[in-house]
Amino acid sequence: MATKIRLQRGGRKSYAFYSIVIADSRAPRDGRFVEKVGTYNPNTNPATVCLNFERALHWVECGAQPTDTVRTILKNEGVFLMKHLKGGVKKGAFDEAAAQQKFEAWKQAKVNSFEAVRNNDAQAKKEAQAKNLAAEKAVNEAIAKRIAEKKAAAAQAATEEAPAEEA
Repeated sequence: MATKIRLQRGGRKSYAFYSIVIADSRAPRDGRFVEKVGTYNPNTNPATVCLNFERALHWVECGAQPTDTVRTILKNEGVFLMKHLKGGVKKGAFDEAAAQQKFEAWKQAKVNSFEAVRNNDAQAKKEAQAKNLAAEKAVNEAIAKRIAEKKAAAAQAATEEAPAEEA
């Protein structure tokens, strides 16, 4: 049986939510599947992936062919890297501990890069808010200045009319 790792659509209209499933290659997209290995939600920013890493790795090692989107998801989660490292262990290039250490280093670097992007986005958002607040304060000060000028002009006009009435 030729197996595929593919997405199975769920969710409501215009709000897709996908399950990552192992299915026979002849089965329809939302039809029968062998096993569910995770979920993918593209509606969040960044997209949310919940994956059973061990089962996904098992199926990739057994020869299941992922679709393009699932291949990208599995690469981002490190399934293909772990498959590559396990191949190196089988060939004797390094031992299991070294493979695990390389994988953990890759994973930590990835987490650090995500944190850096998240911090940069938060900093940019704060700067934009501060800039908008400063612009709003400038507009409010200009409006207050105009109102003060109008009141001063009205008071000046009133004081000029008062002596004219007395005379």
